[in-house]
Amino acid sequence: MSLQLEKLENNMAKLTIEVPAEELESAIEKAYQKNKSKISVPGFRKGKVPRKMIEQMYGKEVFYEDAANYLIPDAYENAVKECEEEIVSSPKIEVTQIEAGKPFVFTAEVALKPEVKLGKYKGVKVEKVETEVTEEEVNAAIDKERESNARTISVEDRAVKDGDMTVIDFEGFVDGVAFEGGKGENYPLTIGSGAFIPGFEEQLVGAELNKETEVNVTFPEDYHAEDLKGKAAVFKCTVKEIKEKELPELDDEFASEVSEFDTLAEYKEDMKKKLAEKKEAEAKSKKEDAVIEAIIEDSEMDIPEAMLETQQRQMVDDFAQRLQMQGLSLEQYFQFTGLNVQMMLEQVKPQAEKRIKSRLVLEAVAEAEKFEITEEDLEKEFARMGDIYQMDAEKVKELLDEYQTEQIKKDLAIQKAVEFVVENAKEGKAAAKKTTKAKKADKEEKVEE
Repeated sequence: MSLQLEKLENNMAKLTIEVPAEELESAIEKAYQKNKSKISVPGFRKGKVPRKMIEQMYGKEVFYEDAANYLIPDAYENAVKECEEEIVSSPKIEVTQIEAGKPFVFTAEVALKPEVKLGKYKGVKVEKVETEVTEEEVNAAIDKERESNARTISVEDRAVKDGDMTVIDFEGFVDGVAFEGGKGENYPLTIGSGAFIPGFEEQLVGAELNKETEVNVTFPEDYHAEDLKGKAAVFKCTVKEIKEKELPELDDEFASEVSEFDTLAEYKEDMKKKLAEKKEAEAKSKKEDAVIEAIIEDSEMDIPEAMLETQQRQMVDDFAQRLQMQGLSLEQYFQFTGLNVQMMLEQVKPQAEKRIKSRLVLEAVAEAEKFEITEEDLEKEFARMGDIYQMDAEKVKELLDEYQTEQIKKDLAIQKAVEFVVENAKEGKAAAKKTTKAKKADKEEKVEE
């Protein structure tokens, strides 16, 4: 195999890959062996027709397409390994020569890793994220736990109030005439949920069991039913059931039921600790994002469109795999959401671009700081992967080829770069945004100086 590389504009390149004629001949023979049982020729049994006979009848190129499909993947993979440039996109393949007895030649148009002009990455200033846990936050978290442990009880001795879970019969009228779709029986409705049009649920507050209540509303101008847009309507409603949540008492007994602690005080202290840990993790993540975003803003790079498209498709493929693990296909997801592949690709485009830029600047930082991945670093990573996949670290090493191991090294270098830029970042309060008037005053002051 031989390889020629021609650099194009916008960090694109064309690889011209030539495969020896004897390899093409082997691929054609393989294609013949695969397809001969499908071809019928009078006087021959299926699968026994000589290759020359088939080529005479259908043309020598009859097996070319399959032969090319056999050759291209391995030839392209070898070319990528041989190429001194780093390829960062899927290839756009075009066959330029395929003829028995001659070398097989094809081109692959690819994106090359763009050069990064790294800006400031040490001492980047970012806004400090508050991690203190307040008493109100602890109480809110405990109230949420009480909500999840509440029991539902039926109410018969009072009227409807906000937050009640009701079951209602209703029928709607416009100008005294019942309209289609305006009637329901035994309909479950939580008051205050916003499930009905504005003003409907509020008017059921105070309604009594099994007594008809009139609700007067006006349909919004953007209502989905054309004949009801902006129309005034009267709903005759009867509340058939009222239920409410009964929260458990906030005491030691509750604490012992929902946690490993015997007292409410211990439970509260543990809840505060957990909230603090969560806030610390969120703050760390936000700081990382802010630092990397600042470095990207101060750096320069030209992202090839093909590189971006490859990342977009990878993200959609990853999403499809996650759906599959939940027993749902991408096609079913599109049916439910009304999306299609192109719309989804467009949706993930900003995130794809951010991922690419983040990785590029972090790779540049790792290179600038000359981070090295030691054998100890690799062994720790293999052990970590072993824990995840529940296998011995040595087994993990056996399953990884040279390319995958190199990718792990790159990922570890990037992680070192993340830790480095975050450790060297400076935190402070967010600067107050100046008004347009203030900015104008600053400019005038500089002019006077």
